[in-house]
Amino acid sequence: MRVALVNIGRIVTGDLAAPFATGDAILLEGGKIAALGSLTAAEVAAADVVVDAAGTTAMPGLIDSHVHITFGDYTPRQKVVGFLESYLHGGTTTAITASEVHVPGRPKDPAGVKALALAAAACFRDYRPGGMRVHAGSIILEPGLTEADLAELRSAGIWLAKAGFGAFPTPYDYAPLMRAARRLGMVTTMHTGGSSIPGSSGIWAEHVLAADPTVSFHVNGGPVAMPEEGFARLVHESSVAMQLCTAGNLRTALLTARLLDEAGQPERLLIATDTPTGSGIMPLGMFYTITHLASLGGMPPERAIAAATGNNARVYGLNSGMLAVGRDADVLLVDACAGGSKDDALSAIANGDVPAVSAAFTAGVPRFVGRSRNTPAGIRGVRVAECRLPMDFSGGGH
Repeated sequence: MRVALVNIGRIVTGDLAAPFATGDAILLEGGKIAALGSLTAAEVAAADVVVDAAGTTAMPGLIDSHVHITFGDYTPRQKVVGFLESYLHGGTTTAITASEVHVPGRPKDPAGVKALALAAAACFRDYRPGGMRVHAGSIILEPGLTEADLAELRSAGIWLAKAGFGAFPTPYDYAPLMRAARRLGMVTTMHTGGSSIPGSSGIWAEHVLAADPTVSFHVNGGPVAMPEEGFARLVHESSVAMQLCTAGNLRTALLTARLLDEAGQPERLLIATDTPTGSGIMPLGMFYTITHLASLGGMPPERAIAAATGNNARVYGLNSGMLAVGRDADVLLVDACAGGSKDDALSAIANGDVPAVSAAFTAGVPRFVGRSRNTPAGIRGVRVAECRLPMDFSGGGH
């Protein structure tokens, strides 16, 4: 499918090094961004679908790097079906599992946790709820697992490893397996902060420094923050990516962002939700944290967007998260909400307003155009201007 987005007001790339792109059009083809900036009349005419962006802002689809995936589009924690598809209507086009710890009666023996990771990954290999891309299957590190076990999983396609819910005597005991996982090329993640569910324990800066994960999960608390002095330690004594979550402590989220900014390392800042949990279902959680950083923390909106898109993509090795030729064609058109005080998406975000999601495209396919069911309408009317795809409503295939 070839989709042309025209009449774009502004292009936010998700790339900290070059947060804006010039031009007013994007061409999506074969699941990738084929052209960015300007399109010829012939390129537009050759498109299967032409979407008039009506002056709205184009940005990458959001990457939520902390979602409690189980099996299918279901969360047993909140007993809700369809939450991932709903998150897509909040602008999240990619979800990354925080490990399948919410599976009822989850196994804790080596064979069981290996099977759980493999089954979860297989469940989402060809399943895209609402069009969302889901990276599932993270091995939960438990006593008894060996480097050979991790190597077996890595060869089977598992590339995520999680520390924080295993039955180790102390959090320091995760370090050998975490280092082994890193050697095998896995992205390693570690619960940070106080206890989040029964059976878990507090993990503080000293534990994270000893394990040296790729990502410090919900560093601002999931939902309880670690002791205050730990934030500066993680910033200055490590290169760990520091993930802020909507379901965490807002004050320490702003503190973390400020410390990384002062250290000149904004690329280490990641945004996620840490949901569904006891905090609930948050289809707009990613945008809430973006607006908190911009309106309360003084962060430029384009940098806050990068923390939710390009920064996550870089740390997790994904091809999405940035608007550039050759990147995955996961794109949002966003706007200021009708009835608000601002007249464009970035101004609304800086004001603390969640923007209207007026269209979402994943893998180059329009998932909805006009408005999201989870945000107010935008002030501009995004529409499908032309559609040359064959449509058959005869029901002959039934």
